[in-house]
Amino acid sequence: MKFGKRLKQQIEDTLPDWRDKFLLYKDLKKLVRVISRSADANVHFDADIDVEVKFVYLLNSEIDKFNSFFMEQEEDFVIRHRELRERIDRVLKSWGRDGSGREYHSVVEMGNIREDIVNLHGEMVLLVNYSNVNYIGLGKILKKYDKRTGGLLRVSFIEKILEQPFYKTDSISKMIKECESSIDAVFPARREAEEGMKKGKVISAGGEGILRNTVSALISMEQIRRGSSTYSHFSLPPLNLSQSDFIHSFQLNSPIPILHLL
Repeated sequence: MKFGKRLKQQIEDTLPDWRDKFLLYKDLKKLVRVISRSADANVHFDADIDVEVKFVYLLNSEIDKFNSFFMEQEEDFVIRHRELRERIDRVLKSWGRDGSGREYHSVVEMGNIREDIVNLHGEMVLLVNYSNVNYIGLGKILKKYDKRTGGLLRVSFIEKILEQPFYKTDSISKMIKECESSIDAVFPARREAEEGMKKGKVISAGGEGILRNTVSALISMEQIRRGSSTYSHFSLPPLNLSQSDFIHSFQLNSPIPILHLL
């Protein structure tokens, strides 16, 4: 699948409020086409220079857009993740070591926590995918520019991008793993909580949508990060979806069949 079609699919599969935050790939591609026509004809007018300036300006504007959006989301996730951990601790303390205190309201609260963990985990996976997709898109458009114009923008731009906040997903990835550990370690061991959640709403309609989009994002990340003959130190490392703790956990524990979502 060509990247333009893959990007379009990713935009459709993400959260509605995120859809205008992705790379303006078509706009950049059009500018490359205009610049390359002039290069092929060996014609250089002021207008051509203006197009190149516009291309570089749009690239930088897109990077700024990615950084602003990514950091805003990351800050929100850090706060929500901390609050979830505090809620889990409060409920577990109220239960007591001897099993006392497991009143219905605390069981229901643990069910609500599970729903919130699923939603937070899903949104964080989507943000990592957002970072991956936009990084790949920038690399592809820069490679296209160099190939069609004879320019040398790609290496210097990619080196710059590697230092940008939107590219650095270590903190988000750590919180994703912690969410997975919470789901795996806390909830299967709490039969009462599972029974309580069966009586109510485990995953809301919005949460189900996030879960579906999360699985789609994981599959997309696996596809775009597969090794190839053009692999370089600028390439993202391969992702082995079969080892995903998230997929494994929800295949076992989620009331929403994972295979049904694919």
